[in-house]
Amino acid sequence: MVWRRGLRARGRKAVVTALALGACLGAAQNAAQAQEPDRIFDKSTVWRPLTPNDKLVVYGIDDPDVAGVACHYTQPEKGGIKGTLGLAEEVSDISLSCRQVGPVKFKGKIKQGEVVFSERRSLIFKSMQIVRGCDAKRNTLIYMVYSDKVVQGSPKNSTSTVPLMPWGTEAPPKCGDFLG
Repeated sequence: MVWRRGLRARGRKAVVTALALGACLGAAQNAAQAQEPDRIFDKSTVWRPLTPNDKLVVYGIDDPDVAGVACHYTQPEKGGIKGTLGLAEEVSDISLSCRQVGPVKFKGKIKQGEVVFSERRSLIFKSMQIVRGCDAKRNTLIYMVYSDKVVQGSPKNSTSTVPLMPWGTEAPPKCGDFLG
């Protein structure tokens, strides 16, 4: 490549080191953060002239560790100038609904309170988390969404349960058998 020819050995080492560091950081991201949610639809809630409206947006995700379970969440998105520029802090009002959408298959061991999906809700301080747990006695997966701040968490949350049921002729797995 032409751009590499002019680099000195020290410059090449820096490029290789930077690429290796980037690859390591990329590999360190867990599946929950790597998953992009599917935008299903939105509904305008506040009309704003000349800038985008405030909206409620519905997203869908699949559990990365449990095949056959999908979650949908609705979150408000700010419009206006701040929302357009990505400077508006999003509110913590997020609703959640999870369902069994096929035969349930665990891809490995799961942990109580494990993050299924995470998303930043402001430039620095706020994030939204969807976490999963297992109620072994009732053979039910439990999903909870909440937002947190570095300084202070948010009491606003929502919970959804997915009782593991037979799918066709297959008996459901016991979530307690996959707790790690």
